[in-house]
Amino acid sequence: MDNMIVENPHELFEKWLSEAVDSEPNDPTAMALATADGMGRPSVRMVLLKGHDNDGFVFYTNLGSRKASEIAVNANVALLFHWKSLRRQIRIEGPLSPVTDAEADAYFASRARLSRIGAWASDQSKPLESRDVLESRVAEMERRFEGEEPPRPENWSGFRVKAQRIEFWRDGAFRLHDRVVYSIDKGKWHTQRLFP
Repeated sequence: MDNMIVENPHELFEKWLSEAVDSEPNDPTAMALATADGMGRPSVRMVLLKGHDNDGFVFYTNLGSRKASEIAVNANVALLFHWKSLRRQIRIEGPLSPVTDAEADAYFASRARLSRIGAWASDQSKPLESRDVLESRVAEMERRFEGEEPPRPENWSGFRVKAQRIEFWRDGAFRLHDRVVYSIDKGKWHTQRLFP
């Protein structure tokens, strides 16, 4: 068994993510994002990790979406990566903050053109009369931006989750799993093994 105790859990995350990129058949960067509204009612959905470093874990969304509305009243979130092919998961908890406009602009410009058009056409999480309405809005935006690059809409940006707790879980025979949790205090990571 490789060692799950390291000085910096972000380095172990990068190692496990790299292994997932090599082994997962689809979306190794997919992560469950859990938020809660002002009443503490939770909701969870899958999003894609679009950046990671010692400062946190980055994802992007429509700022009018349900997740963004919940984040506006409660900036504490949880992430979960589950890599079935590796029989591993990583749980991350912490507050988030907006990415800079420059970061959001750079990532938006890297997206496929139709994805950028879709960001303009979609009122994410709002009621939709029919699929035809969405498709007509996409066609309208394609006409609007014909011959030019669609800029990032003002209501589209990203968030960075600053981890305060990271738990690495590895499947073990007979349900004797291996669990190590990292928590940060005054800028220093502390580790603790947990019973499975």
